[in-house]
Amino acid sequence: MNPAASESVRHAVRVDSALAGARLDQALAALLPEFSRSRLQQWIESGQVLVNDAPRRCRDKVWDGDAIRLDALLAASDACTAQDIALDLVHEDAHLLVINKPAGLVVHPAAGNPDGTLQNALLHHAPELAKVPRAGIVHRLDKDTSGLLVVARTLAAHKSLVEQLQARRVHREYRALAVGELVTGGRIDAPVGRHPTQRIRMAVVPHGRPAVTHYRVLERYPGHTLLGVELETGRTHQIRVHLTHLHHPLVGDRTYGGRPRPPRGCAAELTLELQAFPRQALHAIRLGLNHPASGEAMVWEIPIAPDLEALLDLFRREAKVGTDSP
Repeated sequence: MNPAASESVRHAVRVDSALAGARLDQALAALLPEFSRSRLQQWIESGQVLVNDAPRRCRDKVWDGDAIRLDALLAASDACTAQDIALDLVHEDAHLLVINKPAGLVVHPAAGNPDGTLQNALLHHAPELAKVPRAGIVHRLDKDTSGLLVVARTLAAHKSLVEQLQARRVHREYRALAVGELVTGGRIDAPVGRHPTQRIRMAVVPHGRPAVTHYRVLERYPGHTLLGVELETGRTHQIRVHLTHLHHPLVGDRTYGGRPRPPRGCAAELTLELQAFPRQALHAIRLGLNHPASGEAMVWEIPIAPDLEALLDLFRREAKVGTDSP
């Protein structure tokens, strides 16, 4: 860790009778609610928390009158450099940002994408995000998924949003163009984990993490269906994997869906656009949560991304032609 790129965090607190007998990590989370429990656990395990001037373990109990001292370093996001990359801001205040992420923008730096990411852009737009884990990003969208994503601007907001996500109180709704003609909506409850043989893919596997997706039919086209999809959980590639599990993969999803499948006898323009569509046809259209400071219920909704809307217009024209045919 580079101390020059970190901020000292020092707190001295005392356990009262209400917390007597609690685990150290539980008591400290109650006494210092601005920090997440996982972060406090890391500090405890690394010896940066002392109880009565002695290091303790997370599971050790504390008692009335115990003096707890935290002396830690809050690492800045210096592994990720600020870059002047345009952001489409849907909402901004002192506590959070809501971003309309375009398709093609990677969220976090990783192998193959060391920079040019949303995290780089956020650090340029709001340098104080260097003091928040992952520059405040609490959930992600795949590189080629477009739409709404929330960012915490403070540690307190980060803690609140993470807790809301864990408690499934964040509402996330998507538009998904699926291959095949679905008759009705439904609920997919199928565990998602790493594919047993293809490590870059996820799959429905018996010992995966619990995953629940709700979907409803919005529009039907020749050989395809526009769905409204809502996440109950947020596993990696969850919507893509669950719809593939139903044998209705997303249009443009080369990882899970294979080659494009133009409707038989459709217009040449639609065939060409389907074959050229460069990404999975998935857009995060609606986001709802409780504001981390005021507790107010907030909802944001944006239009479908232009490239997906243009493809849907071609399908609507195709469907109309089929309806008008004698």
